[in-house]
Amino acid sequence: MSELRRRMYEDLQLAGYALKTQNSYVDAVQRLARYYNSSPALLAEEEVRNFFLHLINDRKLAKSTITIYLCGIKFFYETTLKRRWNIFDLVRPRHVKKLPVVLSVNEVRTLIASIRKPVVQMALTTIYSCGLRVSEAARLRVEDIDGDRRLLWVRDSKGGKDRSIPLSEPTLTQLRKFWRKTRTKDWLFPGRDGEHINIAAVQHAFKAALLESGINKKASVHSLRHSFATHLLECGVDIRIIQRILGHGSITTTCIYTHLTDKITDHLSKTLNHLMADLLS
Repeated sequence: MSELRRRMYEDLQLAGYALKTQNSYVDAVQRLARYYNSSPALLAEEEVRNFFLHLINDRKLAKSTITIYLCGIKFFYETTLKRRWNIFDLVRPRHVKKLPVVLSVNEVRTLIASIRKPVVQMALTTIYSCGLRVSEAARLRVEDIDGDRRLLWVRDSKGGKDRSIPLSEPTLTQLRKFWRKTRTKDWLFPGRDGEHINIAAVQHAFKAALLESGINKKASVHSLRHSFATHLLECGVDIRIIQRILGHGSITTTCIYTHLTDKITDHLSKTLNHLMADLLS
């Protein structure tokens, strides 16, 4: 490991960033260095400016991806190298508001049922039934299941927060049956060599199941989380409860699930008809 990279990692650790964020930020700086085939410490502000234009205009990266590049490279220059450049105040990726891909309940059932590997099938079931991120599900430990209180604990999640999620009886029953077969003492969903299940393997299995099922949607494992939140909203669950379950820091993030699905539109139409009938009468 180079001295600069080691220094950046140490600065990120001192600043309290999670390991995943540390790796993402360091990777952003490495990609900048590879683009110019030069040490990032030797680059000028104009070269960094042109790199961001390349990301936006040539590679057409999503706002979220460019934001990671911006945060990582800005941290490197401003914190590790102590350089204050105007370019970091100028870069503002264009925000494109896209609605999340949502699967119907039947589509979720079809997808999960088509997964052949039990550990992956149970992981995907838990992701959907608890609204988890795939990284949260992969890192679940056996001790995170509180069967008596019907709760699942997510530890050190995004933003370094813990949260508890209510466990449905069917999910808890399936988790217990799964554990009786695996008898694992550490990771709830074990992988190889004593590690937790590989996230890429879960994503690959989901994509294969999507293709096999013939569901014509650009869904990903994260779509299960979106679908869970949308289905709760359709069933009348208060959006602030959904916010707490998902672990969103802001209600604004959760409000994306208020997009008009068929069930919500139907309920809205009935409500409007009722209100207008009373008004006109």
